[in-house]
Amino acid sequence: MRTTLSGATLALAALVLSPLAPAHADGIGVLDPQDLGHGVDLRSVTVDHRSKNVVVTTTHTDLVESFRSGSSGSVFLDTDPTDPGPEYVFAGGYFVGTDYALLTTDGFATKKWGEPVEGSYRMRIDYDADQVRMRMSREVLGSPEQVRVAVRVAGTRPDGRNTRTDWLGDPRSLTAWVPAPVEQGRAT
Repeated sequence: MRTTLSGATLALAALVLSPLAPAHADGIGVLDPQDLGHGVDLRSVTVDHRSKNVVVTTTHTDLVESFRSGSSGSVFLDTDPTDPGPEYVFAGGYFVGTDYALLTTDGFATKKWGEPVEGSYRMRIDYDADQVRMRMSREVLGSPEQVRVAVRVAGTRPDGRNTRTDWLGDPRSLTAWVPAPVEQGRAT
């Protein structure tokens, strides 16, 4: 028996089952299903490993400015292939008036989070585009040859008592490695 799928069905399957096309050769994008039932629901993550910065952009269902959303997120960065798990976590709230920090970590649990990292990093939230953009200088991350990330977001239900969590893929799973850009035969 032979099954034939339409071009539209194949295109939709390819979009859902494959990573997003990278913005350039030194980046990846990954889709996440709509599965949280909260505006912070993670829909996609893009990791761009640039010559001077690592930029992680998360896209959500419906980010709102109100603190009542309880929206927040943590991007775990693995920079050392010889040491399992993340070395850094970029954590912050996704509503107006909150703060963010890049911290050292020795794992995913908050009790493993260490001191804030000194150096250049920034988080910007675009409520119209439902995106959070985190930029870290490569130097502050130890100028890694490659990086990979795990992403966890959370939001509070309107009753204020029920916080839900969404991971990119399986909990504590990391993306593929994204190499540093190579210019004229050497990493920059």
